[in-house]
Amino acid sequence: MDAANPKPVVLFDGVCNLCNGAVNFIIDRDPGAHIRFAALQSEQAAALLAPLGRVPEMDPQSFILVEDGRVYERSTAALRVVRRLSGAWKLLYAFMLVPRPLRDVVYGLIARNRYRLFGKAEACRMPTPELRARFL
Repeated sequence: MDAANPKPVVLFDGVCNLCNGAVNFIIDRDPGAHIRFAALQSEQAAALLAPLGRVPEMDPQSFILVEDGRVYERSTAALRVVRRLSGAWKLLYAFMLVPRPLRDVVYGLIARNRYRLFGKAEACRMPTPELRARFL
């Protein structure tokens, strides 16, 4: 990561179809390319998390945002991302007023069932050449 101009990085389950869809959703609504991405299963994610005292899980059930040297997970990470998106999506940030344990119950329900509901890919996502700069 460029220390002079750190951009937030979303770490996602690279084989999860829901997670890959979320990455596409973010890319489409982040025209300034402020957010970068890496699969949780990647060496880049491990290298990014290690100095922060974190290790990605082998079966990741979390959407992780690394922003300003801090790690945010689950619903908090998702809501911090939507506040950066174009359009009315940033209004969803108001859900931060809901206590985190309640938000994370809903998040956990979806996360535990994501493969069954949305499927699983055989390999991690490979970015297109035009999007390659957005991925670590």
